[in-house]
Amino acid sequence: MGHLFGRSTRASLPVVERGEGCWLIDETGRRWLDGSGGAAVSCLGHSDRDVREAIKAQIDRVAFAHTAYFTSRAAEALADLLAANAPGDLDRVYLVSGGSEAVEAAIKLARQYFVEIGEPERRRIIARRQSYHGNTLGALAAGGNMWRRRQFDPLLIETSHISPCYAYRDRMPGETLEAYGQRVANELEAEIERLGPGTVMAFIAEPVVGATMGAVPPVPGYFRRIREICDRHGVLLILDEVMCGMGRTGTLFACEQEGVVPDILTLAKGLGAGYQPIGAMMCSSRIFDAIDRGSGFFQHGHTYMGHPAAAAAGRAVVEALIGRDLPARSRRMGERLDALLRARFGQHPHVGDIRGRGLFRGMEFVRDRDTKEPFDPALRLAARLKQAAFDEGLICYPMGGTIDGRRGDHVLLAPPFIISDEELEILVDRLDAALSRVLGEIGG
Repeated sequence: MGHLFGRSTRASLPVVERGEGCWLIDETGRRWLDGSGGAAVSCLGHSDRDVREAIKAQIDRVAFAHTAYFTSRAAEALADLLAANAPGDLDRVYLVSGGSEAVEAAIKLARQYFVEIGEPERRRIIARRQSYHGNTLGALAAGGNMWRRRQFDPLLIETSHISPCYAYRDRMPGETLEAYGQRVANELEAEIERLGPGTVMAFIAEPVVGATMGAVPPVPGYFRRIREICDRHGVLLILDEVMCGMGRTGTLFACEQEGVVPDILTLAKGLGAGYQPIGAMMCSSRIFDAIDRGSGFFQHGHTYMGHPAAAAAGRAVVEALIGRDLPARSRRMGERLDALLRARFGQHPHVGDIRGRGLFRGMEFVRDRDTKEPFDPALRLAARLKQAAFDEGLICYPMGGTIDGRRGDHVLLAPPFIISDEELEILVDRLDAALSRVLGEIGG
């Protein structure tokens, strides 16, 4: 081992040498199909020429200038492009270096907005259980995954958490999807009233829940009801599209499919497609104007915000997504992947649910399909599946704790939008082989 402090102090990892399309190759020549885009990042694959050339061209002009003194053509162009294609009046863009930073910016902007308009008593955040919004302390506090929060709880600000929209497990017998959605959405209003309507500043949610639950989409009407409740009580709606945005679910912005526009929206991952670290917080003109009419200064910032090379990459990525109609391809190839998964695993005795949108798909594993009983967490099914898939030459994103941060296992699949039919079949074959190996080991 060298001196690098990585994610694990004990792991011995292969050294990645290069990327070709949907494949990653180590220094020995071994190849892995990137079936999860890393963490739903590499939407364009690993060798997009247009993005690489855009980064090189920007670095040839200027690599960095501090945003206290300069803006850049690259940052301005990316902001204009995002605003031109965003739903509703999301027309201001704050560029950062990743998803956690984008969520931190969203939370702090929500607070400053209410201070600026004379409602400083609004300070509370409501989120959902089994959500994930990032690893910095503010974002971690907003998130509702107990496993990720546990050891850092003493450091986190108080946040309320209501039920997720998780029809597979929580819909009652005989309850329609629409009725279920209204029931769990109404928990938001009950929590606002419990806390005191004048104290709540924001509700934050992922339109399609990613890492912690495995591509769980909302039921019809859920987010429209959420929007109504926020409007009734003057609460800002923050939608976190860090993982599910930028075409991943079949539209450029995931919230487009829900027919709602948030007050604040966060982006990252697919915005840079892995070519540069970049994220964005977008807000409505109403919020921006409140800051402009008040102090005229957002009391927040990062050294690398609006970085020209990162912004140039982001612009090239968004231009590729729009110009090549890749969100539509994500939708089509996602339907193909869903069909392959259902054909292979739809009657599998240990696959309880197959779900998702676009090239954002999840499968939840169960000990018993009829009762939906999960596997014993001590078996570490998700961790075993991750290693078994990697041994098969497949990168995927299994996680444990699907149900409550401790029980339940799922796998998330989020391959590049450029994936071919043949590669989708390879993905499913290798996942099947890995799952069969793991179930054999644990006696499934």
